[in-house]
Amino acid sequence: MRILKKILSLIIILAIIPTFNLKTALYANAQVLPKSPVKVATLLFAFDDPYISLVRNSLEEIQNKNKDSVNFTFLDGRRNQGIQNALLDSALQSDYDLLLINLVSLDRNTVESVVRKAKQKNIPVILFNTVPFETEPIKSYKRALVVSTDADQSGILQGNLIIKEWNSNKKTMDRNGDNVLQYLMLKGPNNSTVTNARSTYSISTINNAGIKTQEILSKFCYWDEICAKDSTELLFLRYGDKIEAIISNNDAMAIGAIEALQKYGYNKEDKSKYIPVFGIDGIPAAKDLINKGVMTGTVFQDPNQTAEALYSIGMNLVANKNPLENTNYKFDETGVTIQMPYQEYTPQK
Repeated sequence: MRILKKILSLIIILAIIPTFNLKTALYANAQVLPKSPVKVATLLFAFDDPYISLVRNSLEEIQNKNKDSVNFTFLDGRRNQGIQNALLDSALQSDYDLLLINLVSLDRNTVESVVRKAKQKNIPVILFNTVPFETEPIKSYKRALVVSTDADQSGILQGNLIIKEWNSNKKTMDRNGDNVLQYLMLKGPNNSTVTNARSTYSISTINNAGIKTQEILSKFCYWDEICAKDSTELLFLRYGDKIEAIISNNDAMAIGAIEALQKYGYNKEDKSKYIPVFGIDGIPAAKDLINKGVMTGTVFQDPNQTAEALYSIGMNLVANKNPLENTNYKFDETGVTIQMPYQEYTPQK
């Protein structure tokens, strides 16, 4: 009997062990496998921003190709941080798996608040398109990072475009013949690292090439075309004969400036009445104006590349993987930021 009991006990133990291991394995896998499709709350700075609209379109294309894997919900911040905060609070009450946030404001308090809220819910968060002034709050949460355009590079490349134009057409560009480039600068928000980088590096690049510059005036227009148009109209009345170039932090404001110039007969058919206008972003409307000879130049970061980075890195974060696993992306010196490169737009002949 004792021998029979031992045999029965051994049989029961052997039967239990694989069942236990199977359940344990299934439970462990359930902790890392994301729900399908992954639900992503995508909070945008503004739906009407031309470049951000391109990123949104690219994300929608990714969704259409991966319907079983991901679903993006887009929320409009309307250029107002208060509205965006309310949208975030609402999103955190839902069952989203990932937050993609194109912040309206980049100040430390806003970034700290966003990261803290995401951390409390244990939801991964990617801040994108612009780098906050301080990245320490992001480092406080292992499931938070930044996917940004390389703002320094965009300013440098824009400066190179201006250098080329000055060297090629100095006689017409240097309207008063003083060997100094007098310019009007249209800027993004004053609380933006992108505004600071593009404004600084475009001019320093020109100066480093041995070209003297003089800022006639700069105007914060918050990436907005209408603001740029209205401001340029007023400034042209006062400084029109002095402006030798208009340098804009983005294409939307450059287009607004061109609309203002055309009101006064510039940048149209008469090539003798032309003021070079430079932008950044490479939006379709700007490319079209450059191809027509109305706008002078732009540099761009491919929105498809940004969207693909957000998707690839975001899916890794949701699955609790290394965010850069199976990608070619690299963190910059901050250890939490991936910067997407720019390139010069070449006009179509």
